[in-house]
Amino acid sequence: MTTASEMWSNLGSVMAALVFAWAMFKQYFPSQLRTHIEAYAHKAVGHIYPYIHIKFPEFAGERLERCEVFTAIQNYLSGSASARARRLKAESIKDSRSLVLSMDENEEVVDEFEGVKLWWSSNLIVSQKPTFSWFSSSEDRRFYTLTFHRSQRELIMGSYIKHVLEKGKVVAAENRKRKLFTNNPSSNWGHYKGGKWSHVAFKHPSTFDTLAMEPSKKRQIMNDLLKFRRGKEYYERIGKAWKRGYLLYGPPGTGKSTMIAAMANFLNYDVYDLELTTVKDNTELRKLLIETSEKSIIVIEDIDCSLDLTGQRKTKKQEKDDDEEKADPVKKMAKGGEESKVTLSGLLNFIDGLWSACGDEKIIVFTTNFVEKLDPALIRRGRMDKRIEMSYCCFESFKVLARNYLGIESHPLFTRVKLLLEETEMTPADVAENLMLKSDDENEEACLEGLIKALEKAKEDARKKSEEEAAAARVIAEEEGLQKLSEREHENGGSGCAKEVKENGVV
Repeated sequence: MTTASEMWSNLGSVMAALVFAWAMFKQYFPSQLRTHIEAYAHKAVGHIYPYIHIKFPEFAGERLERCEVFTAIQNYLSGSASARARRLKAESIKDSRSLVLSMDENEEVVDEFEGVKLWWSSNLIVSQKPTFSWFSSSEDRRFYTLTFHRSQRELIMGSYIKHVLEKGKVVAAENRKRKLFTNNPSSNWGHYKGGKWSHVAFKHPSTFDTLAMEPSKKRQIMNDLLKFRRGKEYYERIGKAWKRGYLLYGPPGTGKSTMIAAMANFLNYDVYDLELTTVKDNTELRKLLIETSEKSIIVIEDIDCSLDLTGQRKTKKQEKDDDEEKADPVKKMAKGGEESKVTLSGLLNFIDGLWSACGDEKIIVFTTNFVEKLDPALIRRGRMDKRIEMSYCCFESFKVLARNYLGIESHPLFTRVKLLLEETEMTPADVAENLMLKSDDENEEACLEGLIKALEKAKEDARKKSEEEAAAARVIAEEEGLQKLSEREHENGGSGCAKEVKENGVV
């Protein structure tokens, strides 16, 4: 009877013989014959070994850039399959709000999809030679390997890989930090590490819960945003780029910038604050658009002040000044150097032209204090899909501010505040300033009394202004009446004028 030691001894002899035979085969067999034999050997193994392997490298392309697919798989495994791994690796990835856990090298986990088992393994190839490449300190290569039975090829290649990539993108969106971007001057793009855009962490605390606005209006805006975020298939079906335009208009202090911050926090989008006056021309504007990411809000604040985009003709004085600037370089430099050559046409192409389809899931927001100054082509439906008027503070907005600043839902003085808000125009910013506690000794009642005094003063100032305007209008009307009477007298040569003056009661 064969003992265990004899079995291991025989196995060792067989393995040694196979290694020796393989070495002799590689050294002495002709290369063409060896290639044919290896091909037949692979086919033979393929009939016996029923599994398929797919390799996903970390870097690819001529510049060896990090693959988005690898990152998506890493995020997917960190949120699901890695929960079953015995050895994990924690990494702090740029722009992520938390540590990202992934499988350690040479670790394998089992995943399941629609009742089918498959295996993920994390692999590392260590290079033996040093490198001086700028993107890495060594030529080590990481990759994931997906192994599955060949009978499940159609399911894995179709549904499963798509599921992994979509889930990985969702995990990345949940973990990433929101960013606030601003465009760098076109002439200095080469001097900035970030290129065309610079960014900081977006930490604005505004939400729709803290936004001073009528609840019904807030719900309408939130529903519109949710419909947009879920509308990928809808936009593909109707043949439109997945983007939406919002126009926020109203007096200063009505919360337009706060609304943008609330939208970004609600959707978990990045914000690109575009300063048009620093953009050299339409070409540079397109380049900036291409560099924006998906799931972002592109903002142009005070669009009526950014450039001459009103569509109105220049006055003769403006044309003369422009001609003088072109002829006098010193005067041009005194006004701040070369002016932007972005045109209305270039901006319209930026909003809804061919270039606007570069990247999905983008919102474009314009803000203005004077909507009547904007060119109708800029704000028509299809470009600015939704117009939101940011108006003066109403009682519902006041209650939100009272809850935010004073922590109260009701008070006996609310009745007086409500009556005054119905008779007086005051912006939410001014109301909030009066509700802010100025010292530790001040309480909510003192703040409300201060607000009531401010509202009463604003009401009185508005009354006086209205009376002054009415008086000025009467004076102008009388002057126009006298002027018409004088013209009529001149036409009649003075005859009958005294009678007409007497009849009209003009002295």
